[in-house]
Amino acid sequence: MDLATQPLNKPKRRNAYYWRLLATACSFALFGLGGLCLRLLVFPLLACLPGDPAVRGRRARVVVSRLFWLFIRFMARAGVLTYEVQGAHKLGRPGQMIIANHPSLIDVVFLIGLVRGANCVVKQTLWQNPFTHGAVRATGYVSNDGSLDMLDNAAAALQDGQSLILFPEGTRTPPGQAPAFHRGGAAIALRGARVLTPVIITVTPSTLTKAEPWYRIAARRPHFSFRVGADIDPQAFAAQGHAPQASRKLNDHLHHYFNKELALDEQPQH
Repeated sequence: MDLATQPLNKPKRRNAYYWRLLATACSFALFGLGGLCLRLLVFPLLACLPGDPAVRGRRARVVVSRLFWLFIRFMARAGVLTYEVQGAHKLGRPGQMIIANHPSLIDVVFLIGLVRGANCVVKQTLWQNPFTHGAVRATGYVSNDGSLDMLDNAAAALQDGQSLILFPEGTRTPPGQAPAFHRGGAAIALRGARVLTPVIITVTPSTLTKAEPWYRIAARRPHFSFRVGADIDPQAFAAQGHAPQASRKLNDHLHHYFNKELALDEQPQH
């Protein structure tokens, strides 16, 4: 299954710079207000429903996933961005670790919205943010605090049959630079993933990078492309040596794979 933005009725108007600036501001305001509503209203109500902590976390992740996808559709309809997703049907399998490069702020919103009920390794700072604090606690997302507990918690989620989204760079890729992966993602895959699936993300023109404030929008609407690659068997690397050596080999493989695929995407189409 492939997904793409539907054509807009008034492309000239919605490609206008000031319209997109206003729509972007409204999108960020909506995201912040939505986070507060989830924390103050939705999650307390969900907590009243029967179920153990695992069931409540799964329920919260499904809610967040649905709302994130509605948010993406809102941004597309408002003319803020366009998108296409190739191979969406391959995402969301039990024990699947989804690994992606990270060119833009809203990559994680896209992927969580696409993969219904997935877990995700997210920045520790989100636990201190009033707009995201409630969501990350209720969903049981894994905090990327750099500890051994983080590796264990992420691997445990995979062993429990959850899908797990991870950006092995740990931060957004600077424009014009190749992604540099930390070895933690490979270590998690070797510990708990049944299958490892890469997702190659490109954004043209670049937007919402680490150095850009939200209001510095591109001269034209950015187009987000998500291409799901072929599965990788982490056990093929686990058999190649001790854990540190296997982790290094898998991380090197992923690093070269993404650099090659991103280079192919940058080549002009004939």
